[in-house]
Amino acid sequence: MKLVVGLGNPGKQYEGTRHNVGFDVIDRCEEKLGIELDQTKFKGIYGYKNVEGERIFLLKPLTFMNLSGESIVPLMNFYKIGKEDLLVIYDDLDLAPGTIRLRQKGSHGGHNGIRSIISQLGTEEFNRIRIGIGRPDKGQAVPDYVLGKFRDNEKEAINQASERAAEAVEAWATTTFLNVMNEYNK
Repeated sequence: MKLVVGLGNPGKQYEGTRHNVGFDVIDRCEEKLGIELDQTKFKGIYGYKNVEGERIFLLKPLTFMNLSGESIVPLMNFYKIGKEDLLVIYDDLDLAPGTIRLRQKGSHGGHNGIRSIISQLGTEEFNRIRIGIGRPDKGQAVPDYVLGKFRDNEKEAINQASERAAEAVEAWATTTFLNVMNEYNK
């Protein structure tokens, strides 16, 4: 079993914002993998399906970003999903818009959603796909920036990154995350 989590904030006002790029990737994964998010439990909305002999779960926590771990860990515990079978997709200020980076572990890097997951899991060792959103302009507050919408000149790069991240998720259904990293970190 594998669990793929996209981080974001629930509600119409957050749709299309930089902080919700993880939710956007989960939407693409729903289409690619044919998994419908039709269950509401564990403070989130999720669905699952067997893909190439592997049960794949997709989850959008509905806890708001800063409490993401409160949704993820109970679902993992209930279905007995190990940390090595967790993949979290989220926005990253330190990467240029449209860049993706896959990692198997690391600190929270100031990201409160990742901070919550690390706190709840008790480890920094879990798979991640970081999607670059760039840094705010000088003088713009980070919360305003991450909760803002993408600029027109960023949208194409973000769409391509989201598609590439969804393709990486699809590839993970049939191989190791290390193999996926080697392919998609190029």
